[in-house]
Amino acid sequence: MLRLSKKTMLALEAVIDVAVNARPDPVQSKEITKRQGIPQRYLEQVMQQLVHAGILKGVRGPKGGYRLARERRRITVGEIVQVVGAMEAAEEVRSQPSELGQKVVGPLWEDIQMELMGRLNAITIEDLCRKAEQTGATTNGMPAADFTI
Repeated sequence: MLRLSKKTMLALEAVIDVAVNARPDPVQSKEITKRQGIPQRYLEQVMQQLVHAGILKGVRGPKGGYRLARERRRITVGEIVQVVGAMEAAEEVRSQPSELGQKVVGPLWEDIQMELMGRLNAITIEDLCRKAEQTGATTNGMPAADFTI
C-alpha cells in the first residue's frame, strides 16, 4: 500500500497547525509539538525546509515562530510533499536499478507519481483547514489568520 512518510505527515500537520493557529503572534514550534505530539528534533528540520521553500515564514525573537508565507488557498499539499520528498531523496542511498526496473517499473512509478501529484496540487491548505474546522480537529475556537505581510 502506498503511504505518506512520517516526515510528510509531520510537515502537513505542522503547516495546517500554523494555518489554523496563526494570530497576531506567530506559532511557536514548541506549541506545534505539544498539540500534534511531534518530536521537536524532527520538526525544526522540516520547518526550516518549508521556510526555504517559501511555504512558511520564520519570525525571529522572543515571540518568534512561524507564519504562512502565502495565503492558505495558495499553498498546496503537493508543494509540501515535494519539499519533504526532496529532503528524503537527499538522505537515500541510491543503487543502480535492473533493466526491468529502468524500463518497466520506473516508468510505471513515474506515471503514478505524476497522477498523484496532480491530485495533491489540487488540494490547498485552505481545503484542509476547512476540513479540520468541520471535524472539530481545531480546538482553540479562534478564527484563523490567513497570513501576514
